[in-house]
Amino acid sequence: MVDLNTPTQPHLKLSITISFFIINYAAKTLHHTFMKDVLGAAVTDYFHEDKPQKLWIHNDYGPKEEMPIDIYFRDENKMSTIELAALKYCTGKILDIGACVGSHALALQAYGEDVTALEISPKAAAIMRLRGVQNVVEANFFDYQEKGFDTLLLMMNGIGLVSNIKGLFSFLEKAKTMLNVGGQIIFDSSDVSYLYDGSVPLAGDYFGEIRFQYEYKKQQTDWFTWLFVDQGTLYHIANEAGWKAEFLMEDENSQYLVRLTLKAS
Repeated sequence: MVDLNTPTQPHLKLSITISFFIINYAAKTLHHTFMKDVLGAAVTDYFHEDKPQKLWIHNDYGPKEEMPIDIYFRDENKMSTIELAALKYCTGKILDIGACVGSHALALQAYGEDVTALEISPKAAAIMRLRGVQNVVEANFFDYQEKGFDTLLLMMNGIGLVSNIKGLFSFLEKAKTMLNVGGQIIFDSSDVSYLYDGSVPLAGDYFGEIRFQYEYKKQQTDWFTWLFVDQGTLYHIANEAGWKAEFLMEDENSQYLVRLTLKAS
């Protein structure tokens, strides 16, 4: 485990593709842009063994990439060190945000935890129920009004659903209304400055706001923006918004796990 509690903003040069980071699915952005349930169709075909085909991710920085569908169905034996650590940090009443087909929720259930799986894709939510997730809510996070949680969990770069830096501030404000006293937000993210070969743009949008489009069986979503936030930027945003950022670990691919808790007023 690496001590990351000193705020830094490393510029990493990685030789891996963005697919490694396993972006989660956003059927709507913060602005409620409608998108076809393409990922939902892919995971449904895979689950029912109904002639699944390749799921593609288009991006605005290079060639399209294939997303292996089976990765959404992996069990604990195939989860990363960061994912397993994140599950262990979860306590109390847990909201798994962007739960997809429920792999993390199922693991938490097996631990005996009280977990609600929140997912906007109707088809993915249906698969979760078939897989045995007990408490599934089909909703957009920004419309969801339930309160009284102790942990908000966003894995597989799930924090990206906020789309951009402005959306991250909005997310942090909403999270304050959802958590009990002493509650926490647990999520992973990455510094994607390596995409710019050492020349991170200083003007314009934040460099970690990346545009994507899913494609499955010739059906495409609208283009959507997903946020990857480096540690230094997150530290300062969290601090400004009234949160303490505790960087828990970083893996060999420089993807990190962080816990946010509200600062004492």
